[in-house]
Amino acid sequence: MSRVLIVGAGLTGSLCACLLRRELQNKVQIVVWDKARGAGGRMSTSRPPDASSHSADLGAQYITATPAYACSHHSFYTELLSAGILHPVDCQIEGLQQKDGSKNYVTPRGISSVVKHFLSDSGADLFLEHHVTGLYQRGASWEVRRKAGDSELFDAVVLTIPVPQILELQGDLGNLMSAQQKQKLEGVRYSSRFALALFFSPDAVFSFSWGAKYVTDNPCIRYIAVDNRKRSADSPGLGPSLVIHTSVPFGLEHLERDKEDIQPIILQELHSLLPDLPQPISIKCQKWRYSQVLTSVSDCPGHMTLLPQPPLICGGDAFSHSNFDGCVDSALSLFGALKTSLDVQNTRASPV
Repeated sequence: MSRVLIVGAGLTGSLCACLLRRELQNKVQIVVWDKARGAGGRMSTSRPPDASSHSADLGAQYITATPAYACSHHSFYTELLSAGILHPVDCQIEGLQQKDGSKNYVTPRGISSVVKHFLSDSGADLFLEHHVTGLYQRGASWEVRRKAGDSELFDAVVLTIPVPQILELQGDLGNLMSAQQKQKLEGVRYSSRFALALFFSPDAVFSFSWGAKYVTDNPCIRYIAVDNRKRSADSPGLGPSLVIHTSVPFGLEHLERDKEDIQPIILQELHSLLPDLPQPISIKCQKWRYSQVLTSVSDCPGHMTLLPQPPLICGGDAFSHSNFDGCVDSALSLFGALKTSLDVQNTRASPV
């Protein structure tokens, strides 16, 4: 049985783990590490401290399926729709530029439910607050080191974290990469943004009817959503939640500032847009340093194999594009490369 570590519990990592389990069954032991306190990555759903309000999606807001992807990824969409994870958008989204034939889906249980669905089905051993710091080749295995914990050995490692974090890893990675591979990885560029979740008491009432709105005339705010209304997730006894995303230029301008310094600026701009907004009972601010990929890895669709034996492969939206289908493409590509490497590995290990 091969011991496989997937670093990153976002959509790419969770779906890759799920594909491994479905295809290889008990031939692999799948372990997933993530440095965060919860699974989801940029498909993140946050809850208020006292659970008196609805949860809020601070990362991805909804999923758009183009006609081409609705066909090529039909099995995944069908699975998620059948499980009640996805639901067609049925609220008003002001300013949404709808593409011909595309369909928009929301997640009634929060956007992280997509990731959790695939993680659960993978049967992987999930370890949160496991921050990988280095990779060291030990014969036919990888020694993986992390902050505040012992190192462990794995037969294969899959990296689905943002590319700058891959390049920061200590150990043998720098010596294993070719100059061309390093140049390609260093060429990846991300946008950055801040996101704010406002949680309200059950008696809070909003004076507007839309579920979400794109803002075009504000230097700070690009998008606002009544998150429970957007997701059609109204529940008695729970207050509404509001999500605000800043614009890409604003995120770039304030990239190196602490989120605690930026929160008052966002709230001030929000008040100018929605002066009648009730007072929230709690607020959470999120800084997405790696929000969306602006420049992806060139000529490496879906993944990059850094070493075939022992397998060390990286993937994620930086090897495709930053949406649901881009992550699915990468997970499929990672799975194909990893399966081939594991087949070779097992063939070499088998007695003649």
